[in-house]
Amino acid sequence: MYVYLYDAFLRGKKYDSTIKAMETRLTDFGIAGKIIRLQNFTNADAIVEEEMKRGAATIVIVGNDATFGHVLSRAATREIIFGFLPVGKGNDIAPMLGIPLGEEAADTLSRRRTVMLDVGWFNNRYFVNQLHIPPSRIEIEYDEKFTVSVPEGKIELVVCNLQPFVWRDARKKEYRVHPQDGKLEAFLRPVIRKGIFRETREEPSVFPFEEMTVKSKTPFLVEADGKESKEIKIKIKLAKKRIKMIVGKERRF
Repeated sequence: MYVYLYDAFLRGKKYDSTIKAMETRLTDFGIAGKIIRLQNFTNADAIVEEEMKRGAATIVIVGNDATFGHVLSRAATREIIFGFLPVGKGNDIAPMLGIPLGEEAADTLSRRRTVMLDVGWFNNRYFVNQLHIPPSRIEIEYDEKFTVSVPEGKIELVVCNLQPFVWRDARKKEYRVHPQDGKLEAFLRPVIRKGIFRETREEPSVFPFEEMTVKSKTPFLVEADGKESKEIKIKIKLAKKRIKMIVGKERRF
């Protein structure tokens, strides 16, 4: 049985035609199912758990990157197959998974090509895609061996799992990671000079790690799979379990 978790923004009229076309395809493929509409305060993990008890075999997230993060930040390690139907703007995760936007995503879902993906964990939340801390006055310790900090300076930290790390200097650069290699990669970029209009940062240093602690004397912003929070201290590591996800043949890993 398929259960579809719709983001609240899909109630907008501009999405009506896309949703109707998508639902028609799902019916044609014989994989239409129960629809549950999410709200910002919805406990996605509780919903997934309850639907599993009722016989759900596949949970399909319908929306954008923020929807993806809202559901999987809590339910990522549930032992069930997850699918994703990307709709609208703010969809950077879908191309990594090889899933086209809009109604054509139903074709990918119907083929049920699945892979096991690593999952990151921090402070009792999960992330599948990427964790980002914008330049902040933070101290970083990884694998209980090495500490990185910049006295009176800031560091940008990006921890990648599915989404590659992309940065711009004189030209656009990209470092791809593999979400099935059983490790996380951290990219550190100290701010070396602050100009009038922008900050200048060093080339990123790459640190594969098993466990990392990030702390600061003042709250810093953490962005993970579309969800933001302010923290004083976080611990980041690879989750013990992996996620089973439906992907397309054009996935980028």
